Amino acid sequence: MNLRKVSIVLSGIILTGAWYYRSSLTALFDSARTRQAFSTTSASAVSHPVEVAPEGKKVLAVDNAGIYTGTLPPSVPISKESTDTRKVVEMLSPEDATKKLRRNEESYLVNRGRGVFRYDVVQIPSNDPIEDDHAEKIIEIPEAVVSEDDAANNSSANSDWMFWGVFDGHSGWTTSAKLRQVLIAFVARELHATYKAAIADPTKTAPEQTKIDEAIKKGFLKLDNEIVNESVEKLFKNPSKLVAAETLAPALSGSCALLAFFDSRSQLLKVAVTGDSRAVLGRMGKNGKWTATALSEDQTGSNKAEEVRMRAEHPGEEHVIRNGRVLGGLEPTRAFGDAFYKWSQDTQNKIKSQFFGRSPSALLKTPPYVTAEPIVTTTRIEPENGDFVVMATDGLWEMLTNEEVVGLVGKWIEEQKASAAKNGKGWFNGWFKGKKPEVLPVEGDEKEDVAGQRAPIRVKQWGVNTDDPRFVCEDKNVATHIVRNALGGKNTDMLCALLTLPSPYSRRYRDDLTVEVIFFGEGDKSGTVEINEDATATSRQTSKQEQKEGTTKDKKNKESNEVKAKL
Repeated sequence: MNLRKVSIVLSGIILTGAWYYRSSLTALFDSARTRQAFSTTSASAVSHPVEVAPEGKKVLAVDNAGIYTGTLPPSVPISKESTDTRKVVEMLSPEDATKKLRRNEESYLVNRGRGVFRYDVVQIPSNDPIEDDHAEKIIEIPEAVVSEDDAANNSSANSDWMFWGVFDGHSGWTTSAKLRQVLIAFVARELHATYKAAIADPTKTAPEQTKIDEAIKKGFLKLDNEIVNESVEKLFKNPSKLVAAETLAPALSGSCALLAFFDSRSQLLKVAVTGDSRAVLGRMGKNGKWTATALSEDQTGSNKAEEVRMRAEHPGEEHVIRNGRVLGGLEPTRAFGDAFYKWSQDTQNKIKSQFFGRSPSALLKTPPYVTAEPIVTTTRIEPENGDFVVMATDGLWEMLTNEEVVGLVGKWIEEQKASAAKNGKGWFNGWFKGKKPEVLPVEGDEKEDVAGQRAPIRVKQWGVNTDDPRFVCEDKNVATHIVRNALGGKNTDMLCALLTLPSPYSRRYRDDLTVEVIFFGEGDKSGTVEINEDATATSRQTSKQEQKEGTTKDKKNKESNEVKAKL
């Protein structure tokens, strides 16, 4: 999407030309003069776009064919709709685009001295309302509960269980909101039971890692069963159309889930993924460059391993995966909710006749087709090598590769280090000293298994030349920094256009975006979790302060963005 002055890019084709306001944009688009003013050519053939009027308001128009930019005289008002299918809006300025990028950013300094010292998060909506969600929680574990690795060391200090969750909703926001509210609690309960059972057994000192994995999976599946099956059972026992919509909403929509669990005592990070959100580890190599290692696979119908599993579970069903989608409809093969791929035909028909709904798919034979059971990976964190993890919904990975994302974080760290050196502040750990700045200080991990991970598709759709300089470093929140560069970076016209696009038109060019970055290492040991005001939107700071004041008044509900509770 090379929106230089007046240019339009759609799937690698640029339409370029100067157009000005006459009497209405509708008349302009439909007129013969417009057909003459716009010429269609390939991206490589366009070297000198026709100049636009130097004065006036920059506008963006979007319809079913593509995106158009141009200039209107300052005195001319902008009509919200020029036709039923075309929307015209004033283009965001670079300053307004930055404000929109930073509107939902949050950053926290974890001053607990237990392996994590900071995490940043940001969200950019495309759907209205946004269908993504996220959650973070810290649970303090008493010394009686120990991990397998620490048992031999007879460690007696309390430790932290730290959780970060990113939830990519679809067909609505209700499922992802449910996950934000309770998924971590479901998993923590199962983990607690697993640890207690191990301690109660005189032959064991701690649960095996496989048992911990099973506990995480059990928490996922218990919650999905509550969402999909128990909700229906309750409704059938007390049928009411008034409460049916609210009761079934999380089952009728769906959500992918990506949950990271860090045990500060063992320094092990477990990543559980249900769906196509992704976690990537960044680690400094001996050569001073970062390596990117995927900690999850995208679970979609295009993933060969998932297709093999699905066909084995549903033998003889030719269309169990069709065009890379479950029954030709749903792209992720694992998800919460999505009950139309899990309920039996009888259940679906009963819900439709008594309440509402749709007819079951003609391809539905042996449900459930979709599961919420996650795949869990385990990684030993190496703070001495600057480990960090980027978690994000698939909207980010449609725009950037794993290596680009890790490289962007590496570049951001270098910029922070240089800024800190100027100000005399010690940002990040001392091992960053002496690293030579590079455009993107990252190399590919030859050992990385990229099976099941899709390449960024938006780059081709937008017509981006990946050989051109693309990236900038302008944000104090690293998650915002990543998103800025995903949406255009140095190409401010492209950035402004993508952020100007209103819903639902924006969904054709970008998805909802949720990005979270966790930095591992030892920070302050005051025992607190503080808002990093320099990298947090003012509105978010106010909201968190109100939550903090509320929890002080009500000791029974000690919940803010960070929850510290002893099991």
